[in-house]
Amino acid sequence: MTAFEPVWNAIPYPAFVIDKAGVIVSANIAAEHFAAQSQRALVGRKFSRFCGEDGALMDLVGQVRRAGVSFAQHDIDIMWLDMPPRTAHIHAAPVYERGEDILILIQPRSIAEKMDRSLSHRSAARTVTGMAAMLAHEIKNPLAGISGAAQLLEMNLSEADQELTTLIREETARISKLLDRVEHFGDLRPTARQPVNVHDILNRAKLSAAAGFAKHVRFIEEYDPSLPPTAGDKDQLMQVILNLIKNAAEATPAVGGIITLRTAYRPGVTMALPGGGRESLPLQISISDNGKGVPEDLKKDLFEPFVSSKAAGSGLGLALVSKVMADHGGVIEYDSDPGWTTFRMMLPVWKEPRMRKGAS
Repeated sequence: MTAFEPVWNAIPYPAFVIDKAGVIVSANIAAEHFAAQSQRALVGRKFSRFCGEDGALMDLVGQVRRAGVSFAQHDIDIMWLDMPPRTAHIHAAPVYERGEDILILIQPRSIAEKMDRSLSHRSAARTVTGMAAMLAHEIKNPLAGISGAAQLLEMNLSEADQELTTLIREETARISKLLDRVEHFGDLRPTARQPVNVHDILNRAKLSAAAGFAKHVRFIEEYDPSLPPTAGDKDQLMQVILNLIKNAAEATPAVGGIITLRTAYRPGVTMALPGGGRESLPLQISISDNGKGVPEDLKKDLFEPFVSSKAAGSGLGLALVSKVMADHGGVIEYDSDPGWTTFRMMLPVWKEPRMRKGAS
């Protein structure tokens, strides 16, 4: 398949070729991404080792071998190693020029949906930017007055009545903190870009979490040591990762909680830039947990402001994550099923700024 390798790797969906013994003889770049395995780890191994002998994929392969014609199945659940089931459209066809080889094309139903959803989340910041400015000026100032008045009243009240003024001050402080978080959406200044080592940030975030809100969690780290730096603001990226780890820790069981931190270099994902041009987003950071998963009724709007599955949640954490990722020119998406949830951030590689002509 050497002559057709550029075309083969340009196919946007995972594609495998297996021989008559069911051994993988070729896998494209999209297949590596789908399987979370390198081509070296895939080629030469039985396809059924990854998807199971009794799974829907091998059942479709059997139909193609028996009939000698192509088959397709839509909206079927695919099992792949220990990953949660994924719904996809499957096409399998004999490769007549290669004896009894079979081509398997997997079209995950959610790929386009997730990318569209992720891109639409970029507008989340715009939705609340104007509101943030209004809240800051029209609400925070009166809140400060209310809190100050309550403090003055305490001087002449009985101890029983002081409980009420304390409640007033605590509630105004809570609302003020909420407004501080909303105000972040109103910051439209461009993000300062510097080379950032994502592994340094992940290690710092993990140590901070393990010492506090994630004491009950066992962390698993699977890093690509050759990963180049990304371009961004390390403090903002640190806040994003801490937020995702905190959500993961709160979702995991009190006993047996697991959070897996992964990094990988996945070429092939690009984003259109304003005014033309494209940006490659090959750096992938994944944060997975074995928690209860995202409620079905929240999946579509999870990154929208004020959407939360927590009883006391503000619903701003993931909306702010979405904004920071957009500010960094990146994308965030997720998969979630009961027992396993993964958030993936895709970021650009740091590029040295070009020297302007005439600069010394």
